[in-house]
Amino acid sequence: MNRRSLLAGATALVGAPALIRPAAAQARTEVQFWYGLGGQLGEVVESVIKAFNDSQDRYRVIGTFKGSYPETMQAAIASWRAGNAPHIVQMFEVGTGTMLGAGPAVKQVWQLFEETGVSVDTSQYLAGVRGYYSLPDGRLASMPFNSSTAIMWYNKDAFAKAGLDPDAPPKTWDEVIAAARKLKAANATAVPVTTSWPTWIQYEQYSAIHDLPFSTKANGFAGLDTELKINSPAHVKHTTRLMEMAKEGLFRYAGRDNAPDPLFPSGEAAIAFASAGLRGRVAQEAKFAWADAVLPYDPEIKADPINGVIGGASLWVMTAPSRKPEEYKAVAEFFRFLSQPEVDASWHQRTGYVPITQGGYELSRKQGYYEKNPGADVPIIQLTRGTMTDNSRGFRLGRFVEIRNIIQEELEKGLQGQQTAQQAMDNAVTRGNRVLREFERAQRT
Repeated sequence: MNRRSLLAGATALVGAPALIRPAAAQARTEVQFWYGLGGQLGEVVESVIKAFNDSQDRYRVIGTFKGSYPETMQAAIASWRAGNAPHIVQMFEVGTGTMLGAGPAVKQVWQLFEETGVSVDTSQYLAGVRGYYSLPDGRLASMPFNSSTAIMWYNKDAFAKAGLDPDAPPKTWDEVIAAARKLKAANATAVPVTTSWPTWIQYEQYSAIHDLPFSTKANGFAGLDTELKINSPAHVKHTTRLMEMAKEGLFRYAGRDNAPDPLFPSGEAAIAFASAGLRGRVAQEAKFAWADAVLPYDPEIKADPINGVIGGASLWVMTAPSRKPEEYKAVAEFFRFLSQPEVDASWHQRTGYVPITQGGYELSRKQGYYEKNPGADVPIIQLTRGTMTDNSRGFRLGRFVEIRNIIQEELEKGLQGQQTAQQAMDNAVTRGNRVLREFERAQRT
């Protein structure tokens, strides 16, 4: 499968500035935007779209929720094959490598701005965000949108019930286990500890903050011939820990991706590792005192943990046989609107995703958002601490969605007692490398 056939195989924002001054009435150019955020987050997406549409009268963005991130990805693939792809598709960060290999199916953002003449200062994006979605030479391939990192959420009421200090969350994994035992003994909640996005948080983030290679070749940034390294002693030790915690009743594996998200805001889990983007839902649904903190670490591996990696998604521009220049111009103007500090700050504050621009962060700070909402800056702190390395920049692996599922499958077998932690990680590496080699061969033909 070559580059050209890759895809065939596989709020209301108060005070948001007007983008274009109203002109004479005319038929608007419509842009289809498919996204994968539902519930409260989806409502905010729609409010952003409405704000753009209300800010001018030349373009209209039409948003459509297409299900989960993987479902949105599959829908985009199918639509491109049929010749009627949406103008914009929200693609989660693990799809970046695949989209970069999609050839004519996508128009990279640097090309979009160059062809349409729309000027956006891409240097304004936070370095960790910009780097993940850029080419090696710094040109932006996709538009940063909802960027997050994984953090630790904890139930302060449950901590108090278990005799733990509600204002002193565990910092290391040993402290997490000790807290979980007290939470269980006090029957503070039904579940002491759980995790959403098992692969992203327990392997990708774990690797980054401990400066461990997830794969060779700078996690794929330096070459397609990358190989997974998650069967190292450190990764096996962490897998063993999760398995032993599960046997002891301290940890519940509640499913893949974001399926476990409801366990924390519902009060069922006392400690949850999940996206910072869960903040809006927690604030809306939780009936208990809660807080967030940076992810725990293993001091014997890394005494001073460094930055975590971003999660979330970016916006990709897709092509279609009959697409007109004015439609691409509409997409570019929408992207420029999203880059404005007022829009970015509002999105950040309403969702819990990190601001993607320095201007959005500074505006939020000036507005007193972090003073009024303690912990809202935790994701930013985690993303910017230490010095970024090849192990903490991010991941550029082809067919990463498939690899994530392989890791989850092998972890699940381990948790079910079907194999040891070493076997689980060895199998994940063997199967994952097979996928990477298939992707490499496809890109080189």
